[in-house]
Amino acid sequence: MIDTEKQTQISSQADAQTKTPTELLIEQVWAQLKLCYDPEIPVNIVDLGFIYGIEAQPALEKPEKYDVNIRMTLTTPGCSMGGFIMEEARNRVLSIPDVNDVKIDLVFDPPWDRSMISMQAKLELGIV
Repeated sequence: MIDTEKQTQISSQADAQTKTPTELLIEQVWAQLKLCYDPEIPVNIVDLGFIYGIEAQPALEKPEKYDVNIRMTLTTPGCSMGGFIMEEARNRVLSIPDVNDVKIDLVFDPPWDRSMISMQAKLELGIV
């Protein structure tokens, strides 16, 4: 009989083998973005619903690396911490060895609202 921990390892290895390098890189980008917090709200920007999409493609000048494009928003267009949040997100993603460059597109369509916050974050913030 295989124990649960061993089954999880086997399953994770199988998942990794079926994913493309781009998919694996995008998972790493999501993980790095979960380490970025809005200084005014004690929740990461992924769980706040700020990240609308992530794309990655091989870099033209360094095909072994990737250029990453992130579509994100903020609570409001006038968010005073917007520059800080975007710079932290960019630096976190640039820390991934396979990333060549990061472009962040700040968008406000659709506008952010509380419904975009993950259930986990709502529980942490006490707004459920």
